[in-house]
Amino acid sequence: MNTGTEKTTGWRGSRELWLDAARTALLESGLDAVKIQPLASRLNIARTSFYWFFKDRNALLEALLDTWEAKNTGAFVEACGAYAETIAEAILNLIVMFQDETRFEPQFDFAVRSWAHQSAAVASRVNATDERRLQAIRAMFERFGFAADDADVRARTVYLTQIGYISMQVRETPELRLTRVRGYVRTFCGSEPTEAEMNRFRARLRM
Repeated sequence: MNTGTEKTTGWRGSRELWLDAARTALLESGLDAVKIQPLASRLNIARTSFYWFFKDRNALLEALLDTWEAKNTGAFVEACGAYAETIAEAILNLIVMFQDETRFEPQFDFAVRSWAHQSAAVASRVNATDERRLQAIRAMFERFGFAADDADVRARTVYLTQIGYISMQVRETPELRLTRVRGYVRTFCGSEPTEAEMNRFRARLRM
């Protein structure tokens, strides 16, 4: 049993293997599926191996939240701070991030938000994370000269639109999504992206 600092490797499996199995179970079946024995069966690893990496199930759940925040919120902060010559290009940076599931995983966000309905502690963490993301978008607008109150409203428009997509589990074809990009950018920031900016956007998405 692990009695000290959590280890990262062991005689069978690894910390990341358990975490990945927990994440997959959460996405597929919800929080109740994230339990030690079902995960051990999924991995075909002895239950006792779990304790080499985590003190208990609560430690695994906490690590799962850390993974969610590091990936999804980390992608937000990175996208908002990415180089852009115009606010329209900055918005396109965000849209690229939303559409690249290797960077930002909407299903992971949806699963954690569903989990928050069952736990006040998780709900508090989600609320704090939402505020961190909103602050990153506000700062992006302010960087391009928007007043604080205007930046706040525009940040909320951008963010709550995306969270609405996630919460409603909206599915769009890449082609349909692309037809709406110019309109979203114009709505979010009041500026039209140039053709050069749109070409760079399409190239990043390989569209």
